[in-house]
Amino acid sequence: MLPNPSRETVPISMTVKLSAQNIRGLLLDIEGTTTPIAFVYEVLFPFARAHVSEYLSRHLTDDDVRLDVGRLREEHAKDVADGLSPPPFQSSELPSIVGYVHWLMNCDRKSTGLKSLQGKIWEAGYRAGTLRSEVFPDVPAALERWHNDGLQVAIFSSGSVLAQQLLFAHTAGGDVTQFIDAYFDTTIGPKNDPDSYRRICSELHFNPEQVLFITDVSTELEAAIKAGLHSALCVRPGNPPQPKMNEQLIIRSLDDVKD
Repeated sequence: MLPNPSRETVPISMTVKLSAQNIRGLLLDIEGTTTPIAFVYEVLFPFARAHVSEYLSRHLTDDDVRLDVGRLREEHAKDVADGLSPPPFQSSELPSIVGYVHWLMNCDRKSTGLKSLQGKIWEAGYRAGTLRSEVFPDVPAALERWHNDGLQVAIFSSGSVLAQQLLFAHTAGGDVTQFIDAYFDTTIGPKNDPDSYRRICSELHFNPEQVLFITDVSTELEAAIKAGLHSALCVRPGNPPQPKMNEQLIIRSLDDVKD
């Protein structure tokens, strides 16, 4: 049964025993779960904003960038139709594209085109050594432990698959991608849609009840629960408060999740 949200504060954390519930796969959110929200909003997003014009001036004719611009053009047309009054957009004019990208970022839009473009900009920053990613201290050891226990670990984030891979490859503690089996972004579906989680389970070759989804957002947990997954709310320093969900598992560290 789907837990009922309320406005009460979340309870203390608890240990999640995976083997007791026959859970063989873990699906992790990034922002607020493996990575501090402050790093995303104070480092990654400002970096993309500051470098989007320079990056597009060099790569606007690249096929993959043109695909991103095409997605942005379609999204802009929908924004206009919905009466949202976005800035003008011309796919052949660099200032116009940059203006719309900045507008989307101001809206904190989970846009596939925007997220794909941001990933490419971050890739350039990581390669140049001007970016270094951040994860919570418990994350590398947890990923390695689960991997050694024979569990499958996957990521589901609104950031592009490329951005996800880059983040886990460039942590201060080194590359931890060898402990992650799969990555999913919003090309598989929105994070608030139960069908997205059903598709992910199918891709992982698990029944939904064999997968535990961990995130810091209660609406995403509701979608995962509707799809039949186990779920746990991750409460980290700096995360916005979430509505309490009756009988919801609460963790404050990935150390709370054991086989």
